Amino acid sequence: MAIDKETVKKVAFLSRLRIEDDKIEATEQEFNKILNWIEQLNEVNTDDVEPLVSVNESNIVCREDKVTEGNQSAAVLANAPQAEYGYFVVPKVVE
Repeated sequence: MAIDKETVKKVAFLSRLRIEDDKIEATEQEFNKILNWIEQLNEVNTDDVEPLVSVNESNIVCREDKVTEGNQSAAVLANAPQAEYGYFVVPKVVE
C-alpha cells in the first residue's frame, strides 16, 4: 500500500497536525518507508514463536477486594471545570 499526498493531508487533518506544504512530500516518503518496513515484518516466519503476553514473566499479586465508601460522584465532579447531569463536559475532538 502506497501513501499519496492526499492521504498525508487527510491523516494530518484527522490527527490535528499542521504539515507545511513544502514538507508534505517528505512526510509522504517517510510514511511509505514505515509501511515498507511493516511489510517486511509481515514476511518474518513466526511459526515456532510462542505468543508473548508480556516481556516480564512475573506473576501479578492480586489483593482482596475491599468495600470502600462509594457514591463519591459529587465530590469527584466538584473538581471538574465543567459538569452536567452527573458527567464531565469536555470539548468535542472528533468530527
